[in-house]
Amino acid sequence: MALFQKKPQTSSNLPFYTLSLGKTLLIVGLGNPEIKYDGTRHNIGFACVDNLAAKLDFPAWVEKKDLKCLYSQQTIADNRVIIIKPTTYMNLSGEAVQAVQNFYKIPLGQIIAVYDELDIDFGQIRSRLGGSSAGHNGVQSIIQHLGEEFGRVRIGIHNEIANKADGTEFVLGKFTKDEQAHLPALLRETTAILSEYAHGQALAAETRSFIV
Repeated sequence: MALFQKKPQTSSNLPFYTLSLGKTLLIVGLGNPEIKYDGTRHNIGFACVDNLAAKLDFPAWVEKKDLKCLYSQQTIADNRVIIIKPTTYMNLSGEAVQAVQNFYKIPLGQIIAVYDELDIDFGQIRSRLGGSSAGHNGVQSIIQHLGEEFGRVRIGIHNEIANKADGTEFVLGKFTKDEQAHLPALLRETTAILSEYAHGQALAAETRSFIV
């Protein structure tokens, strides 16, 4: 019986797969790569993974041109957690997600996309596994390349202006001054959801409010 009680070896000579006992998880922030899109509603997915990276001490972002993304990786609770920001622009996000999934052999159910959701009011974050794109082009691109059964963390951006504005102009616009005051709370709540997932908890189907 002693043979089976020995601790696994972690020599650097061994193949990589012997070094990790957990899962490989992929968290994708959706957005557009140019600086002019920073701070827009459509780039809140990028902001969320940036905040997650800072809070959980991920290494600096590295551009991986072959995988069409900015990439970082950290080991959390025995899980290899990969975070990416596609450099394809929003409407082709699925190309980057598929490239990373194929390279690292990640099951679809271990992928989460974080993005803006026009059908949800600002102040709410909804998570779930699977579902339609609800008209979101970045999510639709992922569905076309991978299928529907990946996790979603949807950041509500709808407000009183949304119904009066052109949809494209609205999502590419900046948050209002009042909304900007709540962004730190939004980022904290999203980071909590993603951190729980990185530590091994299942992604719950739930709605969280960050404005009291």
